[in-house]
Amino acid sequence: MSARHDIGETRGWMRDGERFAAATVRQIPDADLFGPSLLPGWSRAHVIGHLARNAEALARLAAWARTGVETPMYRDREQRAAEIQAASALPAGVLRGDLDRTANDLERALDALDSQSWHARVRSALGRTIPAAEIPWMRVREVWLHAVDLDARAHLADLPAEVVDALLDDVTATLSARDGCPAVRLEPTDRDQRWQLGPGDSVAARSTAAGLLGWLTGRDRHVRITPDGDLPVLPRWL
Repeated sequence: MSARHDIGETRGWMRDGERFAAATVRQIPDADLFGPSLLPGWSRAHVIGHLARNAEALARLAAWARTGVETPMYRDREQRAAEIQAASALPAGVLRGDLDRTANDLERALDALDSQSWHARVRSALGRTIPAAEIPWMRVREVWLHAVDLDARAHLADLPAEVVDALLDDVTATLSARDGCPAVRLEPTDRDQRWQLGPGDSVAARSTAAGLLGWLTGRDRHVRITPDGDLPVLPRWL
């Protein structure tokens, strides 16, 4: 079983990530919620609104797994974008409550799944057919990384080591399957483990594990390449 399908691990990571994201949001003054995030074109309110709508979308997948009635995450990309835009315009107090409410609703939706439901096949927003057991992992990625994107004193280095390592597993596998992915050997300075990106002969990229994760996901460029040279251009992760 891959880490992303191990609900004994991922549900704990998800709960910790929800608390981390909520704590990050709580320390942002109301007026600053509408200032820029680290994501181009998105305010912090956009990020928070996205997290709330993502929780609702994943709860729809949980309902699909439980009932067998197809309920996609979103009708289409336009619906997703419109919902995030609408959420970003909510008053600060309503936006904060929206994040808490939807996180709690998702937790209850996952609690309702039994052993058979966790094996039910559902479909991600990108069109992948996945077991429902992957839903908590999908939320893990969202809450931990977007908490950092809020640009409110949360950093990738704050993520638990096991979450960073599982994200490195996920990101390297996804990027390596993309056309044109460069060959890079990832050598974290704070791990014994190594990760491989792409096929064939590779250069080495060195940083902390969190730093390498930041580079792979477009959130950090403080990575050293050996032999010395420019950082290769990576495909988009998600």
